[in-house]
Amino acid sequence: MNDKLKGFLYGIATSVTFGLIPLFTLPLMQKGMTSDSILFYRFLAATLALGAMLVIKRESFRIAWRDVPMLVLLSFFYTASATFLLYGYEVMGAGIATTLHFTYPVFVTLLMGVLFRERASWVTWIAIVLAVGGVAKLSLQGGEMRLDAMGVMVVLLSAVGYASYIIAVNKSRIRDMHSRKLAFYVFVFTTLLFALKNGVGEGLQPLPDAVSVLNIVLLAVAPTVISNITLLLAVRYIGGTTTSILGALEPVTAVCIGAFLFGEVFSWNEAFGIALILVAVVLIILSQRIRDQLTVVMKRIRPRHA
Repeated sequence: MNDKLKGFLYGIATSVTFGLIPLFTLPLMQKGMTSDSILFYRFLAATLALGAMLVIKRESFRIAWRDVPMLVLLSFFYTASATFLLYGYEVMGAGIATTLHFTYPVFVTLLMGVLFRERASWVTWIAIVLAVGGVAKLSLQGGEMRLDAMGVMVVLLSAVGYASYIIAVNKSRIRDMHSRKLAFYVFVFTTLLFALKNGVGEGLQPLPDAVSVLNIVLLAVAPTVISNITLLLAVRYIGGTTTSILGALEPVTAVCIGAFLFGEVFSWNEAFGIALILVAVVLIILSQRIRDQLTVVMKRIRPRHA
């Protein structure tokens, strides 16, 4: 299996596992837990799980001191993205906030162009437009859309935070660190940041029961440990822009979970949104082949019109 195919598979796995977040988070919120407490327990459990994996596999915890500032920066980006998105859910609803957050592929592409002069192809831009449109179809229900200006800015900051996380991994020397070790230290610092946030906020809530503990463990394993390891591997193999576009499969997974497990209505609007996202994913996977074929066609056409 070549590296590019591995990257696409890791990117898809990242999106599908990230999309499982509502499955384990909603039951916790229904029991009155705050988002800050949930996020602290999520990253604490993920840190312990990854630490256990490193011990079992006898992998070194050693890192260079010069890598610590970048790991702290990655944790800051990750914490900011999660915090701003949850604030968006509170002030404008999950649908609009999800759509605004999913502008992060646009920010990845723009920042890569501005900071590193990497130009995206026209196929990539079409895939971004289709993906954002598909997410909007999945997320925006009903005709009313009341947007709070400050809320919009905050959720866009969550998109910038996530885009910055992807780019920092992709363009720093830290990308060569083993994915499990890198994710472990990002989670360590993220846990500390959420501990601080709970300390200056309403305080850390205890887990209400054994079922909640199980939900935290599952939340830490699937949409946190697995998804972040596969994210790091995807960025390594196919780059930040392509990985971010594959992230469009996240809301598809969330919608499917809502329909099959929580009995939510699955509409034609959502079916159309999923179709747009799948087209975007196929476009980004086949982008190089599409450009190569168009180049061949144009070379055949030009002499006839010369």
